Amino acid sequence: MSKTYVIFAEIRGGKLRQVTFETIQAARLVKDDGDRIVAALLGHGLSAFAQELSGYGVDQVVSVDHAELAHYNPETYFSALKGILDTANPHAVLFGHTAIGRDLAPKIAAHLQAGQVSDVIALEKTDDGLSFTRPLYAGKAFEKKRFTQSPMVITIRPNNVPAAEKLSGSQAEMAATPFSPADDLRSVVKDVVHKASGKVDLTEAKIVISGGRGVKSADGFRTLEPLAEALNAAIGASRGACDAGYCDYALQIGQTGKVVTPEVYIACGISGAIQHLAGMSQSRVIIAINKDPEAPIFKIADYGIVGDLFEIVPLLTQEFKKVLA
Repeated sequence: MSKTYVIFAEIRGGKLRQVTFETIQAARLVKDDGDRIVAALLGHGLSAFAQELSGYGVDQVVSVDHAELAHYNPETYFSALKGILDTANPHAVLFGHTAIGRDLAPKIAAHLQAGQVSDVIALEKTDDGLSFTRPLYAGKAFEKKRFTQSPMVITIRPNNVPAAEKLSGSQAEMAATPFSPADDLRSVVKDVVHKASGKVDLTEAKIVISGGRGVKSADGFRTLEPLAEALNAAIGASRGACDAGYCDYALQIGQTGKVVTPEVYIACGISGAIQHLAGMSQSRVIIAINKDPEAPIFKIADYGIVGDLFEIVPLLTQEFKKVLA
């Protein structure tokens, strides 16, 4: 009997998030011949997004288009997605491990009376079904989990599963689901104000440059911006930098902030406390810049530069600009 994998297609900043295509690829990796992939698309003005998804090997795109869905609201999004899932009877529902995915997935799991595995970094077929790998203890250990029955709810950490590639000639079936928001909503989102919005999404960036207490001030933190611009990188921060008021908490990486897994992570003036390592230790290549040769960050760094970041970062910026010109 064929199974249905439902992908939650997340939109941010007027475009589909990269993790959406990673969840599509995750479903493509584990599905059997004859299984279906359904993309659930929620928002307002969705026709272009639906057409884009159609080219990535999904069998059906189900859109719920309503003005009340223009901004994320847990109540309205849960209600709209629930309607899709009740019809699809999914074998699995896949979300990105993003702020929205982490909020919505448990609600869906409870509704479906399903098990949930969060923050998955790898998945594979086994003789016992599907196996999911997730990190523990700030990446010091890993556990493998599997479900004994379906449905199942999974959140995929960004930048760990390769994004699905566009397939020539792929054309999905299009469907629309009507939606009427409840009259007794406890909250209504009128507008969203972004306090710290960079050019590159922090959780999906291929290169992240982070500053810690070693940048010494808000002006010192801005020293990182030319390097980030040269490398098309996102800017992050340690909790120490955020607590000191050098930058906004939206940039915080670590146990109580965002988790990132970029190809390259450059830590500038960050000592390497365990709470920060929890958010970036799975980066492919870690480069540390610190005046203290005994800083803990050097123990996990692939490359280390002992020196003053205010001298080194501008030099790196100049060299990268030359190489990339």
